[in-house]
Amino acid sequence: MFSGPPPSDYFAIFGIEKKLALDVEDLQRRFYDNSRAWHPDRHARAGAEQLAYAEEASATLNDAWRALRDPVTRAEYVLKAEGFNIGEQRGRDVPPELLEEVFALNMALEEAREGDAQAKDDVAASLAKFEGLLREIDAERDRIFQAYDANPNRETLAGLRALLNRRKYIQNLVRDARAALA
Repeated sequence: MFSGPPPSDYFAIFGIEKKLALDVEDLQRRFYDNSRAWHPDRHARAGAEQLAYAEEASATLNDAWRALRDPVTRAEYVLKAEGFNIGEQRGRDVPPELLEEVFALNMALEEAREGDAQAKDDVAASLAKFEGLLREIDAERDRIFQAYDANPNRETLAGLRALLNRRKYIQNLVRDARAALA
């Protein structure tokens, strides 16, 4: 335990170096170990100040676990910590290379909502394409994670930011296509 307030940095609360590529199993093990060690019930008799530290540590640990276990939220956490405005991420700006496919999907979605059976097949084909694009984006994200961890710099983070914007847009298309097929 600590004698003062717990660290507020999500990586520090786990006792790990700030990296984008993490071993999630190790992170989970650390989460469970720290959850047991810092649970407020274990510090109820240690005095009000120590109990408050344990409660704060437990809350920060839970927030850190939710953020760091997912690669996208982890990337957003690092981007925000490095001064990038993650609120600027938009899911409505069509990536130029996808204009034609997005137009076709939107037409098929509209026709599918009107009951056109062929349009549902078109939506399913578009869904498969966009799910494939998400897999490609996630593979590129992992490459960017490795590059940043090897040589942390703002240029790499800016590229990551752009990739996450594109991913969010495509994720919205996947969500809409899945809803139309449900």
